[in-house]
Parts: sequence; structure tokens; C-alpha cells
Amino acid sequence: MNPGSGTPAATVRTTGVPEPSGPLLDDLHTRVTDWFEDAARELPWRDPTCSPWGILVSEIMLQQTPVVRVLPVWLEWLQRWPTPAHLASEPSGAAVRHWGRLGYPRRALRLHAAALAIVADHDGEIPTTRDELLTLPGVGAYTAAAVAAFAFGRRETVVDTNIRRVHARLMGGSALPAPALTSAEMKRAVALMPGDADLSVRWNAAVMELGAVICTARAPKCDACPVIDACAWVAAGRPAPDYVPKGQSWAGTDRQVRGAIVAVLRDADHAVPRSLLMEAPVDLSMQGPPTTLSLPSGGAARPGALGVLHGLQAPTEQLERALTGLLADGLAEEHDDGIRLPT
Repeated sequence: MNPGSGTPAATVRTTGVPEPSGPLLDDLHTRVTDWFEDAARELPWRDPTCSPWGILVSEIMLQQTPVVRVLPVWLEWLQRWPTPAHLASEPSGAAVRHWGRLGYPRRALRLHAAALAIVADHDGEIPTTRDELLTLPGVGAYTAAAVAAFAFGRRETVVDTNIRRVHARLMGGSALPAPALTSAEMKRAVALMPGDADLSVRWNAAVMELGAVICTARAPKCDACPVIDACAWVAAGRPAPDYVPKGQSWAGTDRQVRGAIVAVLRDADHAVPRSLLMEAPVDLSMQGPPTTLSLPSGGAARPGALGVLHGLQAPTEQLERALTGLLADGLAEEHDDGIRLPT
């Protein structure tokens, strides 16, 4: 959901047809929202009984992470911490530990910091407006607009990657939106918004869903699209993208090493000696019972996480760099007995 950086997007349809307004725009609103009413996936954060806190948690977790990975973690998280106050009462390390393998664990720290701010500054209640939501740690423009819309029914322009792609194809005739969110895209998104607050919330959700399941980046299911006859990209012959999206590398990166170190800390029930993170034991299989690895400090960790870390065969300087970054980011702490999740 976080846009990258790059060149501007087109601001008009490549077909030369003006962007719809009046009855034409009303027709788009009706067709897309009617499709959503019938086709929307049943997700717990869309349930009318879902709390604003549950919606905020979902929006943070869904950033750059697919629904299938988020769903079990979200369910466990809301069962463990059903309100901001429940999370705020725990150390930040608990949030990182139960973030599981969603990736980008700094989001867990930001959610914990947001929970603290909600309790301290808002009597434990989620702020109801975009401007108030923007004051929370880790809440940016997209998340603030999404929570204001989906939790409180406010008329806010929500623009994520899926919405940008639908707008680019439907209105601009481009295969993909620009690598970076542009002011022209935001102006278009604002112009396409229904005036009615309730309809605007449904429109935001419907266009997002259309992009997620039909108007996908690599293999769009155009025949199932409710507005294929109005799509400028289809009318233009479905031209290829004018750039090749760069996928985020993973293997061999500092991000991979950082994630492996966090996994060791998350699985350990005690501080992990720095030396154990920097250098593998001679034989992991001989370091305690099958399911745990004995630590000199008296605790235990599963050997699988350590095995994965050292199986990367990362050079010492990369391990040191990754650990230094985790300590600087507050995702780990160093104590006399070793490294552990933040307390």
C-alpha cells in the first residue's frame, strides 16, 4: 500500500474521452458498488461489528502484506489485545513477538506506540477524524483516511495501490499507475468521489476490492469487470506498461538477515548472547533437546530459527550491520546477558 517513487502518471484518458461526471459518474458508482455488494470477500475487519481498533490494526498489518498472511495474525492479535489499552499495558517487545512473520516488524512497534498515545491522549478511544488520526505514531495519510472512512463513515479519499491501478486503467488508459503517487492522481481520486458520505465509503472499499481481485497488476480478469465497457485501457487495446515495476529483492539483503535475527529473538524465552547471533554453534543438533536450543543464560530457543539465520551464511559485517540497525530501530535491546526483544 505504500507507493514507491518515480515518474508522473498521465492525467487524462489516452482515448481523449473526458473523465465522466454527472450521470456517467453516477453510473460508475452504482455499477462498481453493486458489484462489491455481491462479490466482496468476507473479511472480519469489514464486519459491521468490527471495532475501530480492529480496523486500525488491519490497515497497519495489510501494508505491503497480503490478506492471506494477515488474517490469522489479525485474529490472534484482536483476541489477545481487543482494545488499545490491552496492548498498551504490555511491553513493546510483546507486539513484536506476536507480529509473527508478517514482515516489516517496525509496524508492530508503531502500533504499540499508537496504542500508548490513544490511551494517554484519547481516553483509550480511536480518534474519529483524519486530522486526529494523523497525530498517532505510525499513522500516515493513507491509514488516517482509511480508518476515518471505514471505521467512522467519513467522506475521505482513500488511495492505495489497488485504487491507483483501477483509476489508471479505467480513467487514464494506462496499464499501471506511476511508480509514485502524484498530485494529479489525488485530484482524479477526489473528483471521482461520490458526494454522499455513505456511498463514498462503499466506493472506496469497492474500488480497492476491484483492484485486489479483478483489476490485478499482472493478470487482470477483465471479463469479470463490472465496468469493462467504460475502461479506457481496454478501449485503447490494453497497451503494455511504459515501465517495468521493480520487485523488492529479499535473498541476501540486510532485510532478510534482520528478519532472521528477529525470528531468533522472538522464539527465544531468554536473552540471546550476541556471539550466538554472530557465529553458529559447531552443531546445532547437539545443543540441547530436539525442540529447544539451550542458551548460556539459562533460557532456550528453537534451533530452527538459529539454523535459518546461520544457514544464510551472511558475512559477519552484514550480521553486525543488521543487528546494529535493529538496536537503533528499537526492535531489539542489548543487556548484560545478551540481546532480546524490547521491554
